[in-house]
Amino acid sequence: MSQKTAIITGGSRGLGRDMAINLAKDGVNIIFSYHKNGNKAKEVISEIEALGQKAIAFPFDATNYKNGQEFINKVTNYLKEENGNLNFDFLINNAGTGVHNLVSDTTEEEFDEMMNVHLKSIYFLTQSALPFLNKGGRIINISSGLTRFSLPGMSAYAMMKGGIEVFTRYLTKELGQRKITANVIAPGAIATDFAGGSNKDEQKAALISSITALGRVGEAEDIGGIVAFLCSDKAGWINGQRIEVSGGMLT
Repeated sequence: MSQKTAIITGGSRGLGRDMAINLAKDGVNIIFSYHKNGNKAKEVISEIEALGQKAIAFPFDATNYKNGQEFINKVTNYLKEENGNLNFDFLINNAGTGVHNLVSDTTEEEFDEMMNVHLKSIYFLTQSALPFLNKGGRIINISSGLTRFSLPGMSAYAMMKGGIEVFTRYLTKELGQRKITANVIAPGAIATDFAGGSNKDEQKAALISSITALGRVGEAEDIGGIVAFLCSDKAGWINGQRIEVSGGMLT
């Protein structure tokens, strides 16, 4: 039985790194993107290889949607050389950045960055990847708890994540004949370096904990296992779903 391969955007740190490690523990080879920090990417590659799996990383800048095609070209060239074919099994669209600004103060540049990174680049990277996704493959898109509850200053970011949730449902309809599933994971507040690492701030962490049923801020380790599960045989009948992983935040 041949090993499966996952593509993860933004896999060099935070949520993406934990997704990569969890999938590697399940025997999946990993191809991931990083933005600028090649040293962090090398660390993740070493961790995956220590688990007995293959790993490679390519740079990808999500601010320009055309870079998605270039990234997929690098991926397929590598797969052809490594495996003799261009195909892979799992696509996890995770890369992203954040902006915190009120509606009254959000600039067009900030809005466009959120649209390009969280909507346009994902749409067209997925489009570029679809011809190479194996029958029975999986697509997992990362959204946010902020599409269910609203916090001031996050409108532009949350709007784009809402668009990704709609996009995911359309993928299920259009890819069903190929037995490809598509689902959304919507993390709550996670203590990573995302958006400047504000969720690590002691005062903010206390606030988040007070409005979360399980009484703490989320960690990257809370998300990776869910991705691995959705890529497993056990999750084959889950399709078109938004799965919030927030510890019961604002329930």
